[in-house]
Amino acid sequence: MLFDDAGPLALGSRLRRLSERLSEDAASIYKRYETDLKPKWFPVFYVLSRHGAMSITNLATEIGHSHPSVSKMVSEMLHSGLVRHQQDPLDGRKNLVCLSPKGLTLTETIFDQNTDIEAAIGKLLDCTQHNIWKALIEFEYMLEQQSLPGRVLECRKTRESGKIRIVPYEAGFRNDFKRLNEQWIRKYFKMEPLDHQVLDHPESYILARGGHILVALYMERVVGVCALIKSESDDHDFELAKMGVDSDVRGLGIGWLLGRAVIEKARSLGATSIYLESNLVLEPAIALYRKLGFKKVNGRPSPYKRSNIQMALSLA
Repeated sequence: MLFDDAGPLALGSRLRRLSERLSEDAASIYKRYETDLKPKWFPVFYVLSRHGAMSITNLATEIGHSHPSVSKMVSEMLHSGLVRHQQDPLDGRKNLVCLSPKGLTLTETIFDQNTDIEAAIGKLLDCTQHNIWKALIEFEYMLEQQSLPGRVLECRKTRESGKIRIVPYEAGFRNDFKRLNEQWIRKYFKMEPLDHQVLDHPESYILARGGHILVALYMERVVGVCALIKSESDDHDFELAKMGVDSDVRGLGIGWLLGRAVIEKARSLGATSIYLESNLVLEPAIALYRKLGFKKVNGRPSPYKRSNIQMALSLA
């Protein structure tokens, strides 16, 4: 059977099947009690019976349905004579929805039916090992904290991160180091003289001066790079620079892994601080730096025209 084989993958389908069954059972109960109310109208009917006249917008908010869905239900209930429109006493240009005399009468006759339904559902829940009503409240709360798509992407990131390796720079990575940095620079800015100097000659400009370059491999393909440039004036001061991640694999946490690795490398070298320059238009990058612990600082003179924010991380 599908649900046995698929398990939680079919949660939506199973809840839909349960919803359809309960709707059919509710229609049967309404018929036996000779209640002139369709099960799908119940949310609107219940809220109006408890709170009185309301706008369709407020009804939709209270019920948790879309405005078009509630508007359609109200239209059907108007046709059946259960509700009517009345002017908003605070704004005569607006109409509110309220129960009609027929609807008000139904609130009295439906009382016994609701008492019996509530008792039956209570007994049903008492017979189950897990109270589905309480579980639904908890489940919906958890989805409000983080959506299902967000949770799925997080699991994907965790799974895929196992395929990512951070390795030291080798001469064979020179073209990838240049490619991944040119990718983001040319997308948002223009290449500057210093860009050409660093990207064309990383060995002499970065490595020979005591710096390091780390490379992210995803399934053995170069997908990210980041440089740690040693300060010429302070052996304990380094700059995080030239971080680039392939646009094809963004969202897998590669920038985070590279950033963490660069910070750990700096610590191993006895660094007391790491400095970086960026631009506020690079919002995901700025968010990543903040997550890594970098804070905005009053910057030193920058060799880059595009730089409009400078950040630092203290390792002391």
